[in-house]
Amino acid sequence: MHIDDLIDATNLYINSEEHDRPQLSIPKEWAQGRTAYGGLTGALVYSAIREKVSNDRLLRSFACNFVGPVITEAPYDIEVEVLRQGKNVTQVIGKAIQDGNVCVMVQAAFGVSRDSKIDVPNTDRHTMRAPTKADFLPQIPKITPKFLRHIDLARQGGGLPFTGSKESKIDGWMRFTKPPKALTDAHLIALIDGWPPTTLQMLNWPAPASTMSWNIEFVYPHYAFSPQEWFAYQVRTRQAADGYAQTEANIWDSKGQLIAISRQTIAVFD
Repeated sequence: MHIDDLIDATNLYINSEEHDRPQLSIPKEWAQGRTAYGGLTGALVYSAIREKVSNDRLLRSFACNFVGPVITEAPYDIEVEVLRQGKNVTQVIGKAIQDGNVCVMVQAAFGVSRDSKIDVPNTDRHTMRAPTKADFLPQIPKITPKFLRHIDLARQGGGLPFTGSKESKIDGWMRFTKPPKALTDAHLIALIDGWPPTTLQMLNWPAPASTMSWNIEFVYPHYAFSPQEWFAYQVRTRQAADGYAQTEANIWDSKGQLIAISRQTIAVFD
């Protein structure tokens, strides 16, 4: 099932009366180990939130906590609450709930654009060459996460998971294997989480890892994106100890414009 179908189903759900809502579930092809792919679940909760916010308010920050697994092929619900809608900023929370338990919780902040005397341009750049094709990992049963059949990853720096690398970084590009109808913030959220945690490349053997919290700050203004567009991605481990790691990533569009900064707290069970 394409991500557009899942987003459309989510938007239909959140705009329907409670007694007339369709059932939501995520197919196994979007699995990541024992749970649904976190980038997708965060994106779907965000998409439901977006439906409650006027279009003149742009997504400024996205904060997501993965409280528990979302089981694929099982029904779940989404709840949205507008915490405050001020003159300039709207704050909203959304929850994915399965079997009565909160599995994913998102808080999003939206703000209107205003005239300002402050203008500090971004100076972060990358020097990666443009990709020609995906080259990250083939679909290996019981090894490669199922959701990666939907995302193209082209790695240009850093190691592969479980290869005993001395590095803890990834440089590369990403896009959807089958382009969406239009590329929205929800699609970007789903893309950004596609890479494995940087710490896994330092291990010599398979071990599970789980993102606990995830924050994305979106940078504006930016251009409209092509659905076929590659996005550049560079992530570094800022610190890791006691079974937890903090990572920070920059994301650029194909023109070299910084569009988002992503930070994660990751639990590694090695």
